[in-house]
Amino acid sequence: MPELPEAENICRALHRALAGEVISAVEVFTPKMRTPLTPLAEASLEGRRVISCERRARYVVCKLDDGRALVMHFGMSGVVRVEDACVPKRKHEHVFIHFESGKIFRFECTRRFSLLEVHPLEENGMPAILNSLGVEPLEEGYTAQYMFERAAGKKGAVKPFIMDNDVVVGIGNIYATETLFAAKVRPDRPANQVTIEEWEEIVSHSRRILRRAIELGGSSISDFLNVDGSEGKFAQELLIYGREGEPCPVCSTPIEAKRLGGRNSTYCPACQS
Repeated sequence: MPELPEAENICRALHRALAGEVISAVEVFTPKMRTPLTPLAEASLEGRRVISCERRARYVVCKLDDGRALVMHFGMSGVVRVEDACVPKRKHEHVFIHFESGKIFRFECTRRFSLLEVHPLEENGMPAILNSLGVEPLEEGYTAQYMFERAAGKKGAVKPFIMDNDVVVGIGNIYATETLFAAKVRPDRPANQVTIEEWEEIVSHSRRILRRAIELGGSSISDFLNVDGSEGKFAQELLIYGREGEPCPVCSTPIEAKRLGGRNSTYCPACQS
């Protein structure tokens, strides 16, 4: 579930909670989530200090003082918390990282689709496994011209295209749906038929929507919770996502839906063309 705004809020919260903390022990209760967790317990993390927590795409990278980093992805149901030792272990908490201060970083995932690994950092300050990802939508490289050029020759639907992490990162189903509604572009339009003017609208609205979602703590749809256990409030501002059959908030036409790229895609057949 966590998309860019949710990952950004988790990252900021972890930086506030963990920067400067020194690891004292690692406990692994479950052998495997998306990938094996055993190497985490064998990585000799004791004595390592957390320098910072940063985000790349939907990954959070907690950098350590020895040139390595804890790299995490939250899958569909990953929840992380930083709590005191007095809090009892929850059923689906798979990893505890203890700190000298008494804090415990706890990773919970009911579906076990999440990832938590240790990787060396490259010269660019990120682990090599993230090097092939596309541009960040809140940074300068994400422009209408870039998207127009990447879409050339792409006959597939525009919605899966803007959700492709090889092109631009972190715009998942919720934010792609809201962006295309705001830009008045149907989600099933071939990507190579979107005009440069329409790409200007898509880029502008996606940035606005992502920034607003970050401000409100993300969207709590399904399992997402912030580090402090709070829910994201942006779900209250969603205009079209998940509203199949309801009247369009702009023109009152019933909202329709179709499957695109394995995801349900809601849209207004009157407002979006």
